Amino acid sequence: MPEHTHPWRQLLYATSGAMTVYAGRWSWISPPGKAVCMPSGCRHSIRMWGEVAMRTLYLPPAVEAPGECFVLSVTPLLRELILRVIECPALDSRVPAHARIAAVLLDEIARAPVTPRSLPIPADPRAAAVAHDVLSGPAANALLDDLGRKHGAGRRTLERLFRADTGMSFGMWRQQARLLHSVSALAEGKPVTEAALDAGYASVSAYIAAFKRTFGCTPGKL
Repeated sequence: MPEHTHPWRQLLYATSGAMTVYAGRWSWISPPGKAVCMPSGCRHSIRMWGEVAMRTLYLPPAVEAPGECFVLSVTPLLRELILRVIECPALDSRVPAHARIAAVLLDEIARAPVTPRSLPIPADPRAAAVAHDVLSGPAANALLDDLGRKHGAGRRTLERLFRADTGMSFGMWRQQARLLHSVSALAEGKPVTEAALDAGYASVSAYIAAFKRTFGCTPGKL
């Protein structure tokens, strides 16, 4: 979906397949069982991986949550509420039953665990060029010194820029990029071994361990 915006808060829930939401310098990936929550007025685009089934809820700005986009885990109750709400053309707060459903829905969204599935791009042009270089070939193992020479910045400068702009070291950022890349591969039906190799992991067991530390489940559970 090309870049667009709307005046409502939006909840994007993938029941199958995976989605990547891009907004500004950030991207968020949502595999099955997760949802991306976006504030009103947020310009974003969406890329879908595999056979995607998506459910979308629009909430008025009056119930806006602070902050930017984030990915949350959809609890069993929240899932059933989403499916129930989309059966209605719209919830009307003047209807008592609708008001009760809306109140529980908002409570469940607020209580749902937030998961670390975002990837920021550094603001500095040199560090951003390095980031896009990595994203274009996650399996490559180019040293930061080599990437720095290619894009006109020293290793220490790039390390400082990545920490300042993303909150992560370059090594941590690259690992996050590789793991998020592998989620899209898994959503497209690739075996775990192939997803690990595509993401630059020589050891499948190391990939599974890193995946579980980051996402709280093994790749086979997606």
